[in-house]
Amino acid sequence: MFNPSRGEVRQFFRTVYRKHRERQPLSPIESMALEIILEHPEYHGALGDAERQLERDYPPEAGEANPFLHLSLHLAVAEQLSIDQPPGLRQGLARLQTQIGDRHGALHGIIECLGETLWRAQRDNSPPDTAYYLECLERRGCR
Repeated sequence: MFNPSRGEVRQFFRTVYRKHRERQPLSPIESMALEIILEHPEYHGALGDAERQLERDYPPEAGEANPFLHLSLHLAVAEQLSIDQPPGLRQGLARLQTQIGDRHGALHGIIECLGETLWRAQRDNSPPDTAYYLECLERRGCR
């Protein structure tokens, strides 16, 4: 299982953004990440800021979103949607998008469920609970 470090994840997104600005070719996963990056111009400064961002913490009590975590969750959901895993996720996104009226907002609904599922796993020192994730998606109208 692929388990990159915090620094590797941050460097990945920074590299994708740099390659985009320098008009360099991207791999398929980098292209997927770039689409997400371009939907979040509020994070471009953090992605362009050299070494300072690699070690910065984003404690919840500071009230500032962690751009790298947010982009990572978007990428995870994009990968889940690409293979419709969990089954029905694509259809759920379509329902939620119709309900909300905005694809990006609907994606954020799914991201919140994924983030909560991962937070619970970290808190409990256990693997992510797929059943909990599916229940959360269902509560949001995604299943």
